[in-house]
Amino acid sequence: MSEFTIFDLEEIVAHRVETASPDESWTAKLYAGGQKVAAKKLGEEALEAVIAAVSEDDENLAYEAADVIFHLAVVLKIAGVSFAEVVERIAIRLDR
Repeated sequence: MSEFTIFDLEEIVAHRVETASPDESWTAKLYAGGQKVAAKKLGEEALEAVIAAVSEDDENLAYEAADVIFHLAVVLKIAGVSFAEVVERIAIRLDR
């Protein structure tokens, strides 16, 4: 297994948003569409993850969870919220 982290994903999303055109990058296209487009896609992916979970389709659940996390990264980028902020909120909730 690789050492890839959520913070690596955040950097990749930022790089694609800053350097790629919407015609050549799904990430750039989603970002250019704005928060409503990106959030709608996040919701669609979340629903697919829910369906996989209740269907007990673990292989598809992992695939859909990856889509959820990717699309969440784009939504967070548009909002100017970092994964560090999200992790901080989780740590507070877990009293860490």
